[in-house]
Amino acid sequence: MRLAELSERSGVSTATIKYYLRERLLRPGRRVSTTQAEYDEEHLRRLRLVRALIQVGGMSVATAREVIAAVEDESLDHHMRLGAAVWALPHDREPAGPAGPDAADDAARRVADALLDQLGWTYGCAVGALSPAYRMLVGAIAGLSGAGHPCTPEQLLPYARAAAQLAVTDLDMVEEYETPEEQVEAAVALTVLYEPVLLSLRRLAEAEESNRRFGGGG
Repeated sequence: MRLAELSERSGVSTATIKYYLRERLLRPGRRVSTTQAEYDEEHLRRLRLVRALIQVGGMSVATAREVIAAVEDESLDHHMRLGAAVWALPHDREPAGPAGPDAADDAARRVADALLDQLGWTYGCAVGALSPAYRMLVGAIAGLSGAGHPCTPEQLLPYARAAAQLAVTDLDMVEEYETPEEQVEAAVALTVLYEPVLLSLRRLAEAEESNRRFGGGG
């Protein structure tokens, strides 16, 4: 397909596609003349991923380029490639570290480690502080404590178990894609696109449960 068709099918303007090409977020098309190139379904799929990262995920071009690099890193096995791509996504607050100003971080790490141990999540325990998600969890636990809502591993267990079931659903969806590269791209895109869905569903469910308990169910 030519650039105009790629733009029409993706919903991304030709000017933006050219910008993504210049920024190496999209592979060059196959040259058919000095001024024209052809693009294929792989370009369309990658363009949708870039759009999800930048327009939906709100990340910078530089950060999106890091994610794309992880997606394309064929030196890693499939598990590590999936992890590297998702780890490259932006994360929320992380702990300040042992030398930082937040004294709650050490206690939060102990809670996080105890939680992972109870769950038997050996990979999470082995990776530990290398994982942005682990550091984000520690930061969230420290934030709860600092706001006067300290939590225990037992209080976090129901959330972790619900997350485990969500992980099964996520990877079931990822495995529907045929090639390893498509699966990595899908893992990244679905992480970005589904997190707002999860947040909105949680809030709707809380409103429903609050109505059932306190509003008479009407």
